[in-house]
Amino acid sequence: MLPVQILKDSAQEERGESARLSSFVGAIAIGDLVKSTLGPKGMDKILISGNPESAGGIKVTNDGATILKSIGVDNPAAKVLVDMSMTQDHEVGDGTTSVTVLAAELLKEAEKLVNQRIHPQTIITGYRRALGIAQEALKKSSIESGDNIREDLLKIARTTLGSKILSQHKEHFAQLAVDAVLRLKGSGNLDAIQIIKKLGGSMNESYLDEGFLLEKLPGMYQPRRMEKAKILIANTPMDTDKVKVFGSRVRVDGVAKVAELEAAEKLKMKEKVDKILSHNCNVFINRQLIYNYPEQLFADAKVMAIEHADFEGIERLALVLGGEIVSTFDAPDTAQFGYCELIEEIMIGEDRLLRFSGVKLGEACSVVLRGATQQILEESERSLHDALCVLVTHVKESKTVAGAGASEILMSTAIAMEAQKVAGKEALAVEAFGRALAQLPTIICDNAGLDSAELVTRLRAEHANGRHNFGIDIEKGEIADVTKLGVIESYNVKLCMVSSAAEATEQILRVDAIIKAAPRPRAQDNRPC
Repeated sequence: MLPVQILKDSAQEERGESARLSSFVGAIAIGDLVKSTLGPKGMDKILISGNPESAGGIKVTNDGATILKSIGVDNPAAKVLVDMSMTQDHEVGDGTTSVTVLAAELLKEAEKLVNQRIHPQTIITGYRRALGIAQEALKKSSIESGDNIREDLLKIARTTLGSKILSQHKEHFAQLAVDAVLRLKGSGNLDAIQIIKKLGGSMNESYLDEGFLLEKLPGMYQPRRMEKAKILIANTPMDTDKVKVFGSRVRVDGVAKVAELEAAEKLKMKEKVDKILSHNCNVFINRQLIYNYPEQLFADAKVMAIEHADFEGIERLALVLGGEIVSTFDAPDTAQFGYCELIEEIMIGEDRLLRFSGVKLGEACSVVLRGATQQILEESERSLHDALCVLVTHVKESKTVAGAGASEILMSTAIAMEAQKVAGKEALAVEAFGRALAQLPTIICDNAGLDSAELVTRLRAEHANGRHNFGIDIEKGEIADVTKLGVIESYNVKLCMVSSAAEATEQILRVDAIIKAAPRPRAQDNRPC
């Protein structure tokens, strides 16, 4: 009998070993792609978009999430790892490379077990048991920060920044990031921290400004400085009010009528400005443009008017100043104003900006980044954002674990000991999970040009003897008590990394068929030539 065809002609299907092999190869290739960026001595990648000449056309980065987000991935299993890396970035901010590399190593171990005729479901069960052991070991090794939370935050910031472009200035940026996060007073609202990038100068000239900075200026002949500012924040058209009906046409029988029409438009705009002035505000900030005539009216009324505060800027301003964005001005009583003590012009490099001091949301601040090229500035922003996210995560649950490969070897050793108590083929999967975890410090050593076999085996021996704070001192190329060196990480980041990698691996292991839908046929062009 002929096989029955269920799918359309152009649809594709892979089953069994072929599908599993395709999943493994795609996911492992993604891990190998970012593997060389792992650790303090990791290398960078240059990412070139379709148009290298455009703004942001070239990126230089070692951030796993940025690399994976920028490359086009066709393999479905590889897309699972990319999504997992994005989730890690959104949840805790750091560990995006580690989570991808760990998932790829888990799949490499799973591939070996599948080749030994061990069923994927047995491997999944073993991985789940190993994950539970790893989480328990990590939890037992974690230490509460307690009263010395600032010192722990500084150490975590230095560890996070140590593997990024800011590593040469990590002391300066660690202080900067911790000061910004402690201003949040535990709220964890990163929208209150604005990062402004300004070309020129060196990275160590970056600083934290306790006011809120806006890259805009007031209109001509308007006040350049305003104390006790009462601010109306709006999103309304302030160009000349023309007849805005599509396809409309106005016919006149003389030039005088055109002048009357322009006068009517001016009067309409004046009425709108009068309504705004009736709110008794002394600062007006608009998301859209403010044309010359309304700008002149605001100047006559001694009101500071700021135009074209982009959408993200005006949303953040409303949050920081304690106001609400309005679009109509008929009810001054219901409008919620923003307040601040002082608005003044400042200079950064050759650029002029407005600084809002004494804002209603007291934790708001701005970080001004300086750098020689746009690529350096963008990578600095990504690095600082990662550090801020990690610090905010730690403030919510202030537990720390040892860094520099110590936690991975700790979990790997705990799994290896427990695996001896597991019977059957499942024990092989548990051991494989432990071996995959031990690969992370191995890769960190390899990227630094160190003898990974020597260091990792010595490290495993120290952990077997109960010295669980021992990790790899990359600078000296030896093992050491990393907690004394100040290399610690947030417990939540490490826990999220291990859990996400195990769950993504389980999802890929469950696959036994890949079905690609038929592409949508193009409509036939029946137009005559």
